[in-house]
Amino acid sequence: MELNDVKEISVDATNSVDAINTDVLVVGAGPSGLALAIDLARRGVRALVVERGEALSPGSRGKGIQPRTLEVLYDLGVLEAVRTAGGPYPARQTWQDGIRLGEDAMSDKAEPTEAEPYAETWMLPQWRTQEILHARLRELGGDVVFGRELAAIAQDTDGVSASFTSGPPVRARYAVAADGGRSTVRRELGIGMTGETVDPNPFLVADVRLTGLDRDNLHMFLPRGDDGGFTVIFPLAGTEDFQFIAQFPEGTDIDLSPDGVRKVVATRTHLSPDDVTELRWASNFRPRAALADRFRVGRIFLAGDAAHVHSPAGAQGLNTSVQDAYNLGWKLGAVLSGKAPESLLDSYEEERRANAAAMLGLSTRVHRGETRRGAETRQLGLGYRDSALTQETRAGLADDALHAGDRAPDGHRGGVRLFDAFRGPHWTLLAVGTEAGLPPLDGDLVHTVRIPAYEVYGTGVFLVRPDGYLAWAGGTADGVTDYLARALGG
Repeated sequence: MELNDVKEISVDATNSVDAINTDVLVVGAGPSGLALAIDLARRGVRALVVERGEALSPGSRGKGIQPRTLEVLYDLGVLEAVRTAGGPYPARQTWQDGIRLGEDAMSDKAEPTEAEPYAETWMLPQWRTQEILHARLRELGGDVVFGRELAAIAQDTDGVSASFTSGPPVRARYAVAADGGRSTVRRELGIGMTGETVDPNPFLVADVRLTGLDRDNLHMFLPRGDDGGFTVIFPLAGTEDFQFIAQFPEGTDIDLSPDGVRKVVATRTHLSPDDVTELRWASNFRPRAALADRFRVGRIFLAGDAAHVHSPAGAQGLNTSVQDAYNLGWKLGAVLSGKAPESLLDSYEEERRANAAAMLGLSTRVHRGETRRGAETRQLGLGYRDSALTQETRAGLADDALHAGDRAPDGHRGGVRLFDAFRGPHWTLLAVGTEAGLPPLDGDLVHTVRIPAYEVYGTGVFLVRPDGYLAWAGGTADGVTDYLARALGG
């Protein structure tokens, strides 16, 4: 996308003396918007996050945090808080007519390893994840402006202008739509969504407090009569709440009132209406999978649900959204600091749209019972081998060997924890089991680390991107300086 191709449109923010000026306008304070703002803040980039609501959105919504996202959260400085606030998924207990039928695991079991230290999906209600991310953003000097509903957004070759239903307009160098599946920004840009209905049956999802069920299990209730599909009650780790999910026949008008939710609980389970002591939040949805036709128009990017809408099955939506932000943050930071050309931003759509499409397909297959939750859903195998930013210089590698484009594994060698060496806004030049000479590089931009031989990497030299993926790999460092010059325009 050449910025010269952008049609110039102006709104009153461009020339208004009262306009707020910033580097990046982030529309939406969900997980993707907050994660992006954190990543930008630690890079010294001015970012303004606006949220149309008067507070962070309520509800447990996306409650499963996958291992790859836990690694991202470690880098962003919030993993300890996330792990303290949440917990592992419990085993699933199946019920029929008030009788326990048996217990099984929700997903295939995985054990942590040195290279993959976080092996299991972590449960944390989305509202709590957002609180933790918001607190981290404020630690870094950023914040969210609430009650700012977008009215219009436009761009020219120099920046983006946005106006709101209340408050001053904003002028920014770039903007990111993180405003959800019904994105106003996406609509203003005229970007279509291509997708399908995953399940015609609507769902009720609610956060409740109740008695009569233990918190040691996820409780699944088999259908009763002709009123529809399955019912699940999750104990939400770190809270007193349960998430209640019920599937209904197509065309059902779902009652979201406290009495309506209590009636469904009593109809679908052995609990009574009075066992539901409090309704804290409720919503309904029909599972859908959709992918934005574009993730970028000029200076405006789509991230999170604004770019892709998933079935909640398999816990992929929030995770894919946070990783959108993680991919885009370092690229915006590099361009805005003058350390990379504008063309670096082209790789965002190339890399993330393909990954989002793969995760949409996976979510749909899990929803339809065509695959179990397992290695794919943990997202540790996602990467960018085919990206224009990736260069593998070694020949004859087996497909299951570590390649440029893959996630850079963790490990402890020579007194170094690799995730600590990678942590931060820099690139890392990693020499593994070799005394090969390394070129002098800008020490602020690229940190250099040597470790003894490590079987997960083999031996060689690896250039790790700021988002923890291998950008370049070689038997020696020959060619890495040329790679950086091409990638960063140096």
